[in-house]
Amino acid sequence: MVYKKNGKGFIHDNVPYAAQAIIDLGKKHGFKVDTSSNPSMMTENNLKQYRMLIFTSTNNDVFDTDAQRLAFRRYIEAGGGFVGVHSVTGTERNWEWFKMLLGGTFLWHAKGQNFTIKVIDPKHPSMKNVPAVWERHDECYFAKEIYPGTRTIMVNDFSTLDTSQIKTINKNAGFLHKYVPSAWFHDFDGGTTWCTTLGHSKESYSDPTYLKLIMGGIEYVANTAKKIDFSKAYAKTFNEPVRY
Repeated sequence: MVYKKNGKGFIHDNVPYAAQAIIDLGKKHGFKVDTSSNPSMMTENNLKQYRMLIFTSTNNDVFDTDAQRLAFRRYIEAGGGFVGVHSVTGTERNWEWFKMLLGGTFLWHAKGQNFTIKVIDPKHPSMKNVPAVWERHDECYFAKEIYPGTRTIMVNDFSTLDTSQIKTINKNAGFLHKYVPSAWFHDFDGGTTWCTTLGHSKESYSDPTYLKLIMGGIEYVANTAKKIDFSKAYAKTFNEPVRY
């Protein structure tokens, strides 16, 4: 399921292009893709049919009710998969559990420009078709409230950004030396998460190299989150503490 809902605020023009690109990947690689912008689809009965949920450049609050949030959380606890693309770290910024699922929340991004991307875990399955060093025009994202359970597999080298925003870059980089995560994964609360901050422009979704990155994330999650079993879900409220 490709989920496209956006809350109040900025909406990326890439969303329909991303959804169509994933539909096309499904046709090419043999998996079915549904799409929705309707949060009412977030029920256990509906979600149990999906191997994973893919949030494509979602932003701000994308659920209408806490019952929908709870259904989404219980889907993850039941073993569901989650793929987050580009501005997903700006989603549900006031929901602690969701930010932990993502691995952090949006802080700031530099203006769109060319910069260098490096794979730091070439053995990870999702990196198998991604260049080891890659120059790309995109937005370099920075995060806050970083959850330490994630594992970074690809980074943006923000030392390769132009110097026109250097003071703001240094401020938002904090104690980071020159790398910021651009793709990561983790097993969290019963489910599997894979995210990338890359993919701002609508042209990204016709770029073969970028699509290999997205397909790598989809394949990794599909091979990890194989069975949805709601008997394993425990949450009674959407934001109760995680049971480690």
